[in-house]
Order: sequence, then structure tokens, then C-alpha cells
Amino acid sequence: MTGPLPAPAPVPVPGEDDLGWRRMHPVTPAVKGWKVLVAVIAVIAWNAADEVRDLAELLGARVWLFVAGAIVLAALIGFGYSAVAWRMTRFAVTDEAVHLRTGVLFRQQRQARLDRLQAVDVVQPLLARVLGLAELRLEVAGGAGSAVSLAFLRESEAEQLRAELLARAAGVHRGRRPAAAAGAPAVVAEPVPAADGSVPATGAATEPVAVPGEGVPVGAGAPAGAPGADDGPWDDGPAPVAPERPVYEVPVGRLLVSTLRSAATVWLVLLLVVLAVVVVTTGELGSAFAVLPPLLGMASYTWTRFNRGANFRAAISPDGIRLRHGLTESRAQTVPPGRVQAVQLTQGLLWRGPDWWRVEINVAGYGSATDQNQTENVLLPVGTREDALLALWLVLPDLGTDDPRALVDAGLTGREEDGGWAVAPRRSRWLDPVGWRRHGVTVTDRALVLRSGVLVRRLVVVPHERTQSLTLAQGPLQRRLGLASFQLQSTPGPVTPAVQHLDERVAAGLMDEQATRARTARAGAGPEQWMRRA
Repeated sequence: MTGPLPAPAPVPVPGEDDLGWRRMHPVTPAVKGWKVLVAVIAVIAWNAADEVRDLAELLGARVWLFVAGAIVLAALIGFGYSAVAWRMTRFAVTDEAVHLRTGVLFRQQRQARLDRLQAVDVVQPLLARVLGLAELRLEVAGGAGSAVSLAFLRESEAEQLRAELLARAAGVHRGRRPAAAAGAPAVVAEPVPAADGSVPATGAATEPVAVPGEGVPVGAGAPAGAPGADDGPWDDGPAPVAPERPVYEVPVGRLLVSTLRSAATVWLVLLLVVLAVVVVTTGELGSAFAVLPPLLGMASYTWTRFNRGANFRAAISPDGIRLRHGLTESRAQTVPPGRVQAVQLTQGLLWRGPDWWRVEINVAGYGSATDQNQTENVLLPVGTREDALLALWLVLPDLGTDDPRALVDAGLTGREEDGGWAVAPRRSRWLDPVGWRRHGVTVTDRALVLRSGVLVRRLVVVPHERTQSLTLAQGPLQRRLGLASFQLQSTPGPVTPAVQHLDERVAAGLMDEQATRARTARAGAGPEQWMRRA
């Protein structure tokens, strides 16, 4: 008589200590410590100003010795804490996630799953750039606070790690490729399409971009020798950096003039006038402090917009849309294709003459903070209409219509029913006497397109598969006039897809149609591993 068979031995699973933990660059405490130093000095100066003044009256010139001692003490605290935090911080990279351990008093371990990766940014503050360091920021789909920051690494190490993470997120893993494929020559990327959809007949094509209307997404192909080519994994070495092709750049002169012609500059000038009038009429400089906070806030907003939009360049590559920008803080973004949830083209009143446009996007993981909207969520800070259309084609090359240029032109500057748009009825002028002619929406096979705005023109494009949820809103006045507002919920960001004051029956029909199209589009959506061919 035989007994029961023994249970199979469990398969060993690597523990957390076997992940190959690494530390940040040893100079990191020096780069981070000055921030703690400034914060400590600011807190001491704010809370102990009266005590310092009394001490100065008591001790005279010797007070500066105490001030110097306080600064030295704050420096020891700041740099000492940064050194301890650096020693306790480690990270590891696996095929599935990036692991990060942080914390001095309270330990924390975070995990950024690569299959949820939304974008990878390389950020270089001014001091870090001088020292040849960079911060790697991983944006994952998880709402606010879900980003993982690896600060600071050597610039070359950050670039190599970014290439490796993008390859792993695309489903390509380290290994040996076949010998024949490993030696295959790289091919040249396909020419960038013009704003009207035409493509120059130069260079061999790997289809990283597409003509509007053909339905081939950015990054659909990959050059031989780059992550995602048909030859499979890369060799047992650093992940090769995918080649890129420049698409457009923003001249500094245009950015400066556009900043001066923005609403922020107008408000800044008005506040300066108010400040001068207050000082002249009252004869007291102290009375101007009431206007000083909004003045400084507006000046800071204007400078930030110029500072972070300077040196803006866009390029395409098999791993996504690459954006580089920044004056004092350099930032290199890689937004994988298909992760953009919505696109918005805007034009202020002062930009009408040169016909300049700004292009912003919603990307899951970037969040909706105002500070972020000036950097991560900008696809084009200012450009001509041709540049703006080119930026739109990068995100959504196929609008699902025979004449995409005519559709977009009608959305940018059209009124009423130009081009077959569903528009707000004439009775809506009682609720919006100025902008009712611009409220409109149209649906194509690939996207929902909404337009609005008279003083600030807006055109919003949302791919059907990126629809999160739909809402119909009807206030008491709208209900009396038989109107309703339609809104599509997107991920947090600067783009809010909505159209106001439609006929209630048109809005209800639009909601049913969009729900059906969104469900069908999501069912037929391709895999998230965008660089691996089917």
C-alpha cells in the first residue's frame, strides 16, 4: 500500500533583497541640501524676526556672529539630513516595476508598474545641470502623487535608464537577439507629414508617423536595432536609444513676443498702473503693499511660462513623442503614443494677428496642478496654425474623416453650422449672448471634436477610446429653454471636453452615440505594449 504523493516543492521567488538595489549619485545630498538650508533659514527669519531685532539692539555688531552661526547650523541640518536620506534611499529595476525605498524616520517603499507607465521625464535643475546630474521622473496611471522620482543620477545613466524603462514598458526585455537581426542596419525614419497631410517622398520608412486619415499611430514601427524591432530583445548591455526625427521647434523670439501678448502680461501692466496710482495719490509707499502680492504672482506666472517654454523642441521616435524645453531647468519628456487622453488647441485674442496657437494635452499620471500645466501638459507653447495641426497629427494622425484639415479649420475659426457641426440653437443667446455661435460639436469615426470660445478660441479633440464617462447637465434656465450642456470626463489636466447650451434632444442623442462609439473603440483598442508589433 502506497501513501500519498509528496507535495511539490514551492518555486523559489526572489526576495526584495535580491532585486539589485542601487543608490543615487553620491553628490545628491549637495544638490538637495541647499533647499533644506533655504527652508530652515526662511522659517527662522519669519518666526524670529522680532527676537533678532531685539538681539541686535542688545549686542550691536556681534549679532552677525549669531546670524552666521545660525546659518552654519542650518547648513549642517540641511546637508546632514540630505546625506542621511541619500544613504537610506535605494531603487531597483525589474521587468515588471521600478522599486524605490525612501524615508529616514518612517520607511516607505513604492512601486511603479511598467505596464502602467504613462511618461518618462529627464529633469535637470540648474545646479544639477552644472554638475552633470539629472532627475528621472516616472509618471504612472494612478492619480495625483503617483509619480516616482529618482534624483539624482548621472546624466548618461538617466538617459540609459529611460531607454531601458521604455523598452521594458513596451514588452521588450533584456536577452540575446538572433545574430542576423543583431547586425541589421538601422533604417531612416519616415518623413514627418505636413499640416495638410502630404508626405515628402524622401527616406526609407518604418512608419513611426502617419498621414492624417491613414490610421497608423505614432511609434507603430521601430528601426532595426532599436527596442521593439522584430528581432526581439536587446543584447546583454545597455538598452539602445531609439532614433528620433525632429518635427518642430519654437523660436525664442516668438515665445517672448507671445508671452508679452498674453492676458497675463496685460494684467501685469494693469497692476503696475494701479500700484503707481496708489503710491502717487496716497504719497505713502507702504500703501502699495496691498497690490504687491498679486503683482508678484502675475510676474512669477509670466516668467515661469517663458522660462519653461524656452528652447522647446519636439521629435518623434519609436518609443513616443519626445519633448525638450526649459531655460534654467531643462526637461526631456517621452510621452508614449496612445497615452494622450485629450488634445486642446487655444488662441487668445492678442494672438489673432499672427495666427498663433497653443496645444495642450491630458496625460494620465501628470495630474492637474497649475504648475504642471505649464510644462508637462504642453505639446506646443506657441506656434503657427501649421505647427499646431502638426502637433495634433502627432497625437491623432487619423481623425476618421475624408478631409481632416477642413474639419479642424471649421473647429478653430468656424461659426454656427459650418462643416456639419451640431451647434447651440439661437435661443441659447439668452444665456450666452456673445459665444453661443461658437458652441459646437461633431463626431467622426475616430474622435469627438468640440469647439467653443470667442475671445479665447478652443478646439478639443478626444479619441473615442479615451472616453472616461459622460455627463448631461441642465440648469433651471436651460430646462426652461430646452437646452442642456454635454461634458466628457477625461483624466486630470488642462483640457476639459465640454460644449454648452445644446438642444436637449441633440445632447441626449450625442450622449447615447458617444457611449456606443467609446465602448466599440475600447473593445478594438490595441495592446499597451506599443513598440511590439502584432
